[in-house]
Amino acid sequence: MVANWLSENQFEPVYRPTMDAVASEMRARPFNLMIADATWAVSKAFQAPDRGGNTAAPTILVGDANDRRATAMDGQAMYLTRPIELAVLSCFVSMALMDDKPVRRSPRKPVPRFDAIVNSEPAAIVDVSAEGFRLELPRTRRLPPPFFGVRIPLVGVAIIASRRWAMAPSKDASKIWCGAALSSNPSRAEEAWRSFVDTVPIVGASGVRTNH
Repeated sequence: MVANWLSENQFEPVYRPTMDAVASEMRARPFNLMIADATWAVSKAFQAPDRGGNTAAPTILVGDANDRRATAMDGQAMYLTRPIELAVLSCFVSMALMDDKPVRRSPRKPVPRFDAIVNSEPAAIVDVSAEGFRLELPRTRRLPPPFFGVRIPLVGVAIIASRRWAMAPSKDASKIWCGAALSSNPSRAEEAWRSFVDTVPIVGASGVRTNH
């Protein structure tokens, strides 16, 4: 049920039904979030080093309201009690992924919505920084792949970006936000991006229209 819900909400769950299969998956590739049964989570299969390089990934444990022993094995884990309500799960996932976002080295700059082309499909950029940006996409669209191309036709900027996180904005259920960072771009493209970030007006600044 959880995996199905995550898929419907533009995430990419990898469901594994047994301890051995999950342990193998954790060692095989990186992930952004672990959701696990609390009783299973106290087993050795869940402990680092069996998590491979994913020891810092946040965790949501699902268990009974009267059994919170699993929280003793990881003080960073969030505990979700059964029966699972999708609205509560959505909140937990959003909070976990927000906590998992990389430390920002430059300030985020809210900007007037700019039309963008993401792998040939329309999107909008709603804030920027020297390191990356936040996209707004229709909820019905799948998230961009881990690495994707972005063009901003208005200013003629084109870059390659890596997807870092995704969440649903609380005020508009029809949209999805996706955070991205610049990745492996030629110096000329990165200079053009930084110039764009430096010159684009901030939302709410004097003389800037924000109703388009």
